[in-house]
Amino acid sequence: MDIIDMARASGMAVILDGRIGREEYQSVCGSLSALQRFAEAVRQSTARGAQAGRSRKRTLTPARGA
Repeated sequence: MDIIDMARASGMAVILDGRIGREEYQSVCGSLSALQRFAEAVRQSTARGAQAGRSRKRTLTPARGA
């Protein structure tokens, strides 16, 4: 999940404030409705990740003859 791309897609403005060494600092601003869209996108992304994690879990079966 690229949170910066999600913010942009939600209609928020992402502004680079500065860089110190390898660390990049950014500000995000936008309307309340853009913030709501962003929150919904994060919620959906998190839910999809949780569903994918559940489908990848293996179930163990007892050994035969044990």
